[in-house]
Amino acid sequence: MSQAAIANRLDRPVDDAADHVLGPGRAQITLVEYGSYACPHCRAANERIAEIRDQLGERVRYVFRHRPLTGSDIALRAAELVERARTAEQFWDAHVKLMTRSQVLTEDDLEAVARDLGLAEQTPDQAAQEAQQAAARVESDIESSHASGVRFTPTFFINERRYDGPWDESSFLDAMLGTLGHRFRTAALDFASWGPSAGILLLLATVLAIALTNSPLGPGFEAFWHREAALSFGDARFGMSLQHWVNDGLLTIFFLVVGLEIKREFTVGHLAGRRSAALPIAGAIGGMVVPALLYILVLPGGPWSHGWGVPMATDTAFAIAIIVMMGSRVPIELRIFLTAAAIVDDIGAIVVVALFYSGKLQLGYLIAALVLTGGLAALNRAHVYRVAPYALIGLALWACVHAGGLHATLAGVVLALFIPTRPPANLAALTAQANSIMLGEAAHGGEVLRHGPSTPALRALDAIHDRLESPADRLLRHAGARSSYLVLPLFALANAGVVIAPDVLEGRGMLVLAIAAGLVLGKPLGMLGAAALAVRLGVALKPAEYSWLQLAGASALAGIGFTMSLFIAGQAFADPGDFAAAKIAVFAASIASALLGAGLLAAAARRFADRAA
Repeated sequence: MSQAAIANRLDRPVDDAADHVLGPGRAQITLVEYGSYACPHCRAANERIAEIRDQLGERVRYVFRHRPLTGSDIALRAAELVERARTAEQFWDAHVKLMTRSQVLTEDDLEAVARDLGLAEQTPDQAAQEAQQAAARVESDIESSHASGVRFTPTFFINERRYDGPWDESSFLDAMLGTLGHRFRTAALDFASWGPSAGILLLLATVLAIALTNSPLGPGFEAFWHREAALSFGDARFGMSLQHWVNDGLLTIFFLVVGLEIKREFTVGHLAGRRSAALPIAGAIGGMVVPALLYILVLPGGPWSHGWGVPMATDTAFAIAIIVMMGSRVPIELRIFLTAAAIVDDIGAIVVVALFYSGKLQLGYLIAALVLTGGLAALNRAHVYRVAPYALIGLALWACVHAGGLHATLAGVVLALFIPTRPPANLAALTAQANSIMLGEAAHGGEVLRHGPSTPALRALDAIHDRLESPADRLLRHAGARSSYLVLPLFALANAGVVIAPDVLEGRGMLVLAIAAGLVLGKPLGMLGAAALAVRLGVALKPAEYSWLQLAGASALAGIGFTMSLFIAGQAFADPGDFAAAKIAVFAASIASALLGAGLLAAAARRFADRAA
């Protein structure tokens, strides 16, 4: 997919000389429509566009581009027919006639427009030449629609940005006039659609935490995260510091998202097939085992030996952000490899946390957690597709896991495994049902205009909307955004603050060396070595789209530990000084891994360019 499509931007700027334009070139608002004369929705939207042009006058410039319905011969012939108009006035007359002459585009409509254009009076040579030019013009618009990410008609662009909102007049006007609410939503969507956005936000939160910790506000900032927040029910009371609410509570959303991603990858994703999954699984296992072994080799015993899990983890947000920022120099297949390997890495981190970084176990609470897990399984087997019952049991499960001595965030993973998926929806049946409902409501036109659709109609439309997406997919879509743009930045603010002072590392050099060696050396050596071994043994197949040098670059990026590394470090090192030294080691190793990975990927891109030349 092109960059224009990814960014939801118009591929080809409007050209008053080449495009079909209504309105002055100096207009503040440019509305571009990709439409088809055979599309009933385009015909309906035509009325809305006319109303908007009447209201905004010379403030709006309207542009129509062709995107004939795929597989529709009459749609393509209609588009090529209007392109044979000799003047702009003839084109717009033909355009309006094709949009409004009949309820459904017919051969009679084409014949009527052809007569208006005087095509019967042309010589065969003139007709052939005009037909060739018209076909080329329509094809150019179709190519532009693909490059702009157009997937259905009509698709609108307002000032070169795709508009995905409702088509009613009020919503259109809000978007075109740039109301504050629409501008805020647009800016948020633009930022979220930018590949590195999650990594950049996480980096900004980290820098802010470090800056505040080392400023005069440092003591107050530190005290804020250690302030207790408690819930009271009569005589019962449950309280934790704000930092623990973030680490044990909010971070459960992150683990829920991880669990949902794991579930998706192993069912319909890149880890669903044995051959496609073998390479990233092998790489991820090597990328976990070798860093842990290097850490143990540096620190075979002593008070820090329990921290071997710190260099095992990969921070997907930062690693993928760097790959995205390198653009076309990195094949999409390599991004898929690193994402899949990170998913397997997350599974390993979850297992490690559960087995080695939990507190003293309380059997009674763990039995209660098992019972609640059975309740989740029962809901799943009963095909309960509402998320609310799972969420309520999930809250109780979180409390039991926390009281049972395991890390409470593991409840998020367990919950994710039982959130139900559903077979793909029958879109044709749902579309027919929605159309039937809306046509039935339209029959009561005056009532609908005054009060909106009836309550039964709204309930039916809600049910159709719910069926379009499985509960697991819907939860991943919504919780994933909250995890990336709220939970992880808050986690960084609560945990990344460290005092930069010479005495922080005093006497802890071996701890820093063990973590840095695991991330900077162990990750790429383990991941690349295991992947090469899997290919050599015939267990896996390396895609031809990327080279071994590029795979080495991606393996080096996997050394960016950060989120999970800090999380495990917080569990492994009870002493604040040890935790501070571990944080500095993770930061330094992550920066080194990022530079090493980006350098290797850049070198691979230069080598490929030299060969191509």
